[in-house]
Amino acid sequence: MYAIEIREPGGPDVLEWTHVPDPVPGPGEVLIEVAASAVNRADLLQRQGFYPPPKGAPPYPGMEASGRIIALGEGVTGWQVGDEVCALLAGGGYAEKVAVPAGQLLPVPRGVSLVEAAALPEAACTVWSNIFMIGDLKDGETLLVHGGASGIGTMAIQLAKAARGAKVLCTVGSPEKAARCRELGADVTIDYHDEDFAEAGPYDVILDIIGAKYLERNVRSLATGGRLMVIGLQGGTKAELDLGALLTKRAAVHATSLRGRPLEEKASIVAAVRENVWPLIESGSVRPVIDRRLPMAKAGEAHRILESSAHVGKILLEIERI
Repeated sequence: MYAIEIREPGGPDVLEWTHVPDPVPGPGEVLIEVAASAVNRADLLQRQGFYPPPKGAPPYPGMEASGRIIALGEGVTGWQVGDEVCALLAGGGYAEKVAVPAGQLLPVPRGVSLVEAAALPEAACTVWSNIFMIGDLKDGETLLVHGGASGIGTMAIQLAKAARGAKVLCTVGSPEKAARCRELGADVTIDYHDEDFAEAGPYDVILDIIGAKYLERNVRSLATGGRLMVIGLQGGTKAELDLGALLTKRAAVHATSLRGRPLEEKASIVAAVRENVWPLIESGSVRPVIDRRLPMAKAGEAHRILESSAHVGKILLEIERI
């Protein structure tokens, strides 16, 4: 098969569409013939040499994919060859085939195409596990989403409105992105170039992709009992935390990642997403937001676009078959 290899740590040009050995599904795994994958910030970090895949994961980037099951490993039940699925991956989505633990599979939702489904697993699992399972967003609470026009952000806005009727605010980098976020349900958009999100608080839950740069303002703008969910470090890793502010507000800071969690934890999150998110997608209340679709062999171009932040929603990499 062919896959995107990282020749050496570096820029987008180090990504190479090349022939590699076929994966073999182990016990409890299925083999998927990939239709599409999606580009995530973690893929950029892996390409740069900063985020190696967990032990046992494929070396190729790609933390989600959609496709058809072409083989079942020993002990797999509930799935059949030919089923159309999408999957949460520890890596390997930028390839023609990928082996996946069965617990990380989701059926393609009704009303979503096989290729479009590649935009769903990572965003849905990240948002549901952080905002709802850990952050415990309640009906009518206020949510702040940093990076509202990102793949994660567009999913978070929709899910918070559809599942909890929350008041949703988000940070954006342009008027065009602000308009798109309002179309998705955001009540307020905040241009981070010239507006201070802390002044628009307080917030019951904050979903943060920035990290250190925003820590002080995030904590300052939390409501009493607020929950700060840190899922990215685009603004650095180290900052001073005012514990007194947390104590006074009885607030909490949670920092989480999804990729390296044990299989049983991932399976639990995937099951919760299937139960709670998939019905909202199938009803049309929540939809994948796709910026563009590119051939898998042009993964380098997709990385450049993501790095420039010139996108809204997900960038998909599609396998072209003759």
